[in-house]
Amino acid sequence: MKQCKHAVRLHPTGASVYHEGMKRTALLAAALLVVVVFAAELPPGTIQVDASKLVWTNGPPALPGSKSAVLEGDPKTTGMFTMRLRMPAGTRVPPHWHPRPERVTILSGVVQVGFGDTWDDRALHSFHAGDFYVNPPNSHHFVKFAEESVIQITGDGPWELHPLE
Repeated sequence: MKQCKHAVRLHPTGASVYHEGMKRTALLAAALLVVVVFAAELPPGTIQVDASKLVWTNGPPALPGSKSAVLEGDPKTTGMFTMRLRMPAGTRVPPHWHPRPERVTILSGVVQVGFGDTWDDRALHSFHAGDFYVNPPNSHHFVKFAEESVIQITGDGPWELHPLE
């Protein structure tokens, strides 16, 4: 007769004895419970953002019609920051530059970026949701938001936008 590996055996005295597999399962469950309890306490410096609870405010004056939400740090002061910008469809940001690298992830929409001192539609490269680019410091570039778009910018503050005109 074949015996199930999770079966209960009877001790010669008639008491039930758990099979070794069931003991391991009970120990694993207890260990997971300990991990879950200690995981609830986040280490200092942890940042976790629930996107559904972001507070959107009017964006920078250089980007009229935009909305912004800061996820980390403060883009107006020295130090690391991460912010999101929601840009209306058709927004054009004329040639400009930033004094520090600008790391951009497209979260939604289509963003077109070109490099140069004057606007040139032929120089535009399209980026879509999930794409990423870095504008080097002091590089002259221009941006067009072909449709309503949300971008995430990470950099070292303060974040500055210097128009060429």
